[in-house]
Amino acid sequence: MGVLVVLKEEVDPIILCEVVEKLRDRFPYFYVKAIPQDNDLSLEENPLPMTVRNTWKPIKLNSEEANFHLAAWKCEGKRLAFEISHALTDGAGVLPYIKSAMFLYLSRKLGKTFDPTGFRLPGDEIPESETGNPFADLDIDGAEEPMYVKPPISDFYRPKDGINGERWFTYIKLPEEQLIQYCRDFDGSPNAFLSVLLTRAIRRYDPDSEKTVSAAVAVDHKAMLGSEDNYRMFAGTVELDFPKDRSLDDLMKSCTMVRGQIMLQAQPENSLWAMKQRKLRYAQLDQAPLEMKLDLLAKSAGIVRWSLFVSYANNRSFGPLDPYIEEIYMLTDGGVTDLGCEVSCINHNFFLNLIQNLPSDKFTEAVLDELSALGIDCEVTRKEPLHLCGIERFMN
Repeated sequence: MGVLVVLKEEVDPIILCEVVEKLRDRFPYFYVKAIPQDNDLSLEENPLPMTVRNTWKPIKLNSEEANFHLAAWKCEGKRLAFEISHALTDGAGVLPYIKSAMFLYLSRKLGKTFDPTGFRLPGDEIPESETGNPFADLDIDGAEEPMYVKPPISDFYRPKDGINGERWFTYIKLPEEQLIQYCRDFDGSPNAFLSVLLTRAIRRYDPDSEKTVSAAVAVDHKAMLGSEDNYRMFAGTVELDFPKDRSLDDLMKSCTMVRGQIMLQAQPENSLWAMKQRKLRYAQLDQAPLEMKLDLLAKSAGIVRWSLFVSYANNRSFGPLDPYIEEIYMLTDGGVTDLGCEVSCINHNFFLNLIQNLPSDKFTEAVLDELSALGIDCEVTRKEPLHLCGIERFMN
């Protein structure tokens, strides 16, 4: 996963290198390497510099090219991006690091002094809530099955043409005011509204399909269990379903229905139950040889589980840095679905990263048609193949 930032001036890679190294003291948990140990993997400090490449060409993390880090930076023109193993963190965990990097970079590049309030900067004391066990006080083993657990849909919609092709990112910019006004008028939230809109786009793209569209909406289990600051990865999903016979013409009714499905599943008891299930799965894996574990995890990561996903890392501002930032996009491979949408917001605009593995633009055009039909202004700012770093596998 990663974050892409577009600045108003060309990126200076030398200053970026200095900033990345300076942040090591404030974010030591991102400057690590994975070490095989006792039939498992452990993380240790990596004293080598984190790489900063003046190219968009991907490399392998956990490799010599990446100095064996599990994260790397790259820049090209006005764009820069940070990419990191999703096993380390999630969107909520990585955004504070990006904000701090932009604070230091723009301070140095522009020769300006910004208000440091709300930024995690070198010299700060790192609180226990950020790096400690976020669930130390929870009774995970005693968790009981929640009132509602949605059964998964096995026979869900998948595009009929070109699946398993090369993945593409399409970056779309639209006004925050317009989308939020629709959410207010039609009882939606950005997640609910975009889930409905993308499903309507699928029906427009493939009107003859009778399959149920299954949508996954990302949730932050840490936040639901009271841990707002911790960097560790503990994202999950709530699942929505849209049978073919369920009309989506009434936008308010559709958004209300989706919000109900989300609220029913996005409860602390569901998050605690998800943690217990994850703990049980890892316990079952514990006795397997390391290579078998890695194979199982790799295969699991590549299984398509839903028709589409929507993920909104909730951040609306970088404070005093906003005037110097043009765009921001969240990045992910999205291998668990054929279609996906990463959502971010800054400078009074939403930025959608539409992810697909289809050979044509038909689905993207369907999404743009849906936005246009609702009177929402939108602009495609760029389209490109997926260029995210992969992970170098451990070999015997």
